[in-house]
Amino acid sequence: MHDWTAETRTEYEGKGFASRAGFGRKPALLVIDFINGFTDPGTDLGGDFTSEVEATGRLRTAFRAAGLPVAYTTVAYHPDLSDGGTFVRKVPALGLLVRGTAWTEVDDRLRPEPGEIVVEKQFASAFFGTELDARLKGFGVDTLVLTGCTTSGCVRASAIDSMQYGYHTIVARDAVGDRAAGPHEANLFDIDAKYGDVMDSREVLAWMERSGEPADPERAVDDFRRWWGSAGQAAATVR
Repeated sequence: MHDWTAETRTEYEGKGFASRAGFGRKPALLVIDFINGFTDPGTDLGGDFTSEVEATGRLRTAFRAAGLPVAYTTVAYHPDLSDGGTFVRKVPALGLLVRGTAWTEVDDRLRPEPGEIVVEKQFASAFFGTELDARLKGFGVDTLVLTGCTTSGCVRASAIDSMQYGYHTIVARDAVGDRAAGPHEANLFDIDAKYGDVMDSREVLAWMERSGEPADPERAVDDFRRWWGSAGQAAATVR
């Protein structure tokens, strides 16, 4: 067994990785693929994301109360799966997500309200082949808070594209989930080092309560160092 986190952390910090990007001025909440096909543990795609859905619900309540945009993604395919490309060939279980079925609907615990953005996608990133960026820019959004599933798949892909489209990218650690702890923790570790700021949802809520002022850089760095120092052991050991 090899603990790679301490060695990697030291190397990354020494080379200038893992700075804090912080918040901008206008955030939106992006709920990635918390749809029935993923949140039902009985499906081949699914997992038990109860606590992550609950954390997302708390964030959504705060965003709605503040009058800030909330967006959701779903994955949906034509019945013949012709719009799924090699993604569906690579992950045949995605064939469950046929457009118009209940599996593609947002989980009732997070049911969108009229006027909230719902984006249909066929691939991992919430941005790829969708109108999400244009919709968000139309609201003047410069910061995205990401929740959803899975951390190693659609959350990671969306976080990378969010950064590439110029958004301050925040991943709410307790509001994203995966089917296994190892990929979940390893991808949070990597996202935080390169693409976005990973923090607890309570830290996002605390920032919102400070009237939307940009996060204090020194506090953000302290928060980051604390997390690096306590990264999950599920990701810390590999054979």
